Amino acid sequence: MTVMAAMAKRILIVDDDPHIRELLAFALAKAGYAPAEAAEGEAALAMVATAAPDLVVLDINMPRLDGLEVCRRLRAGGDLPILFLSSRDDEIDRIIGIELGADDYVVKPFSPREVVARIGAILKRSRRPDGAAPAAPALRHGLLHLDLPAWAATAGGRDLGLTRTEFQVLAALAAAPGKVFSRDEIIDRLHGPGFAVTDRTIDSHIRHIRRKCAAAGLGDAIETRAGIGYRIGPCRGDGPTCSPA
Repeated sequence: MTVMAAMAKRILIVDDDPHIRELLAFALAKAGYAPAEAAEGEAALAMVATAAPDLVVLDINMPRLDGLEVCRRLRAGGDLPILFLSSRDDEIDRIIGIELGADDYVVKPFSPREVVARIGAILKRSRRPDGAAPAAPALRHGLLHLDLPAWAATAGGRDLGLTRTEFQVLAALAAAPGKVFSRDEIIDRLHGPGFAVTDRTIDSHIRHIRRKCAAAGLGDAIETRAGIGYRIGPCRGDGPTCSPA
């Protein structure tokens, strides 16, 4: 992303540590973004409502209203991109964060340059689902319909309520019917080669997509090939009401 492209992008940094806010604000401003700061969750929600940031960098461990609850409330109102920060490297925290709809996760201590790079990657892929051809405005596969420009996924006309990342995963699978994607291939489609994301994170995305599809009557949306990965299912409305990842 060029500096000019980043200039209009407003990034809200939410952390109760003023040093971290200052460090990230400096790095983001240097990269051409327009940073804003909030020291706690309630202030962050108010700023999202009034300032309409393009992305939120959100600390998990904050007093009163923690980052997980802030994420829940933001996800209830839309799909604003969220990058989580945490002082703990517990895998369960990563999974919870992703399941709530976060787009990425960085563990403290971190490199400000890494955070800026991840923000750029999130904003870049939020413009178009990876794996989808730019000329194709929609993907149809059985009862599944993906409206790419609108980021809308429906099954037999029922909205699936996917997060941005879930939509990207499903779009990548649907764009190549019959192909079995390894977890690494799915990660590459979402983030680019060499990006560090655990297999459990991909499994979590798949589990959520399956649950949402099954709730809309599409229990056969994704198939698992043991020891290999995942592929799009027939999407005929067959299969179990819910499938494990």
